[in-house]
Amino acid sequence: MIPAFLFGGLGCAAAALLLTPAVRRFDVRGFVHVVLAALLGAGAAAIGDSWLHALALCAAAVGCALLVTVDLRTHRLPRVILLPTYAVVVPLLVAAATLGGWWEVLGRAALAALALGGFYFLLGAISPSGIGFGDVTFAPLLGLVLGWFGWPHVLAGTLAAFVSGAVAALILMVLRRADPKTRIAFGPWMVVGAVLALALL
Repeated sequence: MIPAFLFGGLGCAAAALLLTPAVRRFDVRGFVHVVLAALLGAGAAAIGDSWLHALALCAAAVGCALLVTVDLRTHRLPRVILLPTYAVVVPLLVAAATLGGWWEVLGRAALAALALGGFYFLLGAISPSGIGFGDVTFAPLLGLVLGWFGWPHVLAGTLAAFVSGAVAALILMVLRRADPKTRIAFGPWMVVGAVLALALL
């Protein structure tokens, strides 16, 4: 029997490969999105509470892999990738909650999505140059994923995103590859924060 993490990694890599045209339209070259999808997918499959929940996490993993590669290239988190990701992840989470009787868990995930989306919206309103609309629309997806596991995951993932992003910016400035006015893609650090929270808590 194929281990869940291996199945998830291979499946997500295959899905990302099929979706390569979605990133090519943003002038992304290479196959970093495929490797990233494999890594995220392996972890997603390993922590799923059921096969449906694992499938939802894998769908989120593929979406995150595509979004991260595009954001690093263009500083955009395009709706053409975000919206289909929501369209797959949300029904799968609802199905997982229905079959598992996890309505309280689903409710917490939905509240976390609203809370994180609202938090990023507030930050974007205060500092549009720091938090873009793409980050605001991406945040609820991570809120759904983290909220399923608990509020500590939401808080830790959010904090880790800002800390890791700040450390990356500092390193770039030390290396003189950026200055305080340089825009840095934040979507990848949102994913890093979520991964750290899921891996360590």
